[in-house]
Amino acid sequence: MNIKSLLLGSAAALVAVSGARAADAVVIAEPEPMEYVRICDTYGVGFYYIPGTETCLKVSGYLRYDVGVGDTNGLNNVIDKSDFYDAVINDDFDDLDTNDTYFKRARFALRVDARSETELGTLRVYAQVNFNYDTQTDGVALLGLQPDLSGLDPSFGGVSTSSNYVVLEHGYLELGGFRAGVTDSYFSTFTGYSSGVSNDGIIPYGPFQTHQLSYTFNGGNGFTAGVALETGTGWSDISGLISTPVGLVSADIYAIDSYMPHVVGGLGYTGGWGGVSGVVGYDSVWEEFAVKGRVDFNAMDAVTLFAMAGWKSNEDDGTPFNYYAQWGGDWAFWAGGAWKFTEQATGNLEIGYDDADNFSTVVNVDYELVRNFHIIPEVIYTDNFDSDDDDADAWGGFLRLQANFGG
Repeated sequence: MNIKSLLLGSAAALVAVSGARAADAVVIAEPEPMEYVRICDTYGVGFYYIPGTETCLKVSGYLRYDVGVGDTNGLNNVIDKSDFYDAVINDDFDDLDTNDTYFKRARFALRVDARSETELGTLRVYAQVNFNYDTQTDGVALLGLQPDLSGLDPSFGGVSTSSNYVVLEHGYLELGGFRAGVTDSYFSTFTGYSSGVSNDGIIPYGPFQTHQLSYTFNGGNGFTAGVALETGTGWSDISGLISTPVGLVSADIYAIDSYMPHVVGGLGYTGGWGGVSGVVGYDSVWEEFAVKGRVDFNAMDAVTLFAMAGWKSNEDDGTPFNYYAQWGGDWAFWAGGAWKFTEQATGNLEIGYDDADNFSTVVNVDYELVRNFHIIPEVIYTDNFDSDDDDADAWGGFLRLQANFGG
């Protein structure tokens, strides 16, 4: 009887414990499905779908460091600071010396490109923001001193300095072939800029950043056509063009001042052999025209060549300004090309000449040391401004180090 009671009691105890544990059981929830980033190859390398959407996004850019010496885009004939200080102290600016120094620029460029398909075509949002730290020239005031500079030759310019600044280089939206925003002028982009050198356009081939409303038609058979309405901008020294009671005068001489925009129209064709394109630009501020045509030729797999020429309407009517033709004289000519002589190295050449006897030659080698890191040494020769002076010609050197990311 005792054994039977013990067995029954043990069984009851086990049932009770089991029931208690069942009440306390932890229920593990099913894991939520993880949505991995999907590659979007519709628009090229580097795009991926934003999770939860059908929008494809690409984030890319570069870090660039430029060093220039001699006659480049850098600092030429800046005022010697110690000499300027002595001139201030002695109130004697007759023998103020100038010297040269390096041009340097560090730039971080961030690009964002978002695209999606709609019933009206591809919707695109694109922006590029440049974060720059540059050497520059500044006014001649030094060490807090404000001397009387009435006798100073304004051609001396200023003193060397450095500055941080941020630029929205591009920021626009596109739907189908329509574009609205800020970007480079259609007059420069429709014909494909000029060449692959770092200092392109020493002989200017067109303007750059501007507000723009444009439409580009792509026929699908190599034929393209387009039109753009632009606001224009461009600061220029106009001291020698107008009579003023002061020295240097700078003005934004191309931004529109009425509701009539600048207008650009272009036609182009691209085939296996190369391409041909042309643009016409109308400057509504100064009521002048400019035209430019270009031919590209694929000489062989590793060699491409181009020739480009421009003409403007205003050389004979006394108006010195034209937004779309900022070269000297009636006409200008550019030629050059690229030669990919190894998998890592490409040589680039650009030659420019205009009707005012300005001449430039720029040659470089773009060497990809490792994937996405480029070393680009460059040599520049210029002979400028219709001068009979033997010293009018000049040489410059330029080195660019650039690391790209994002494809």
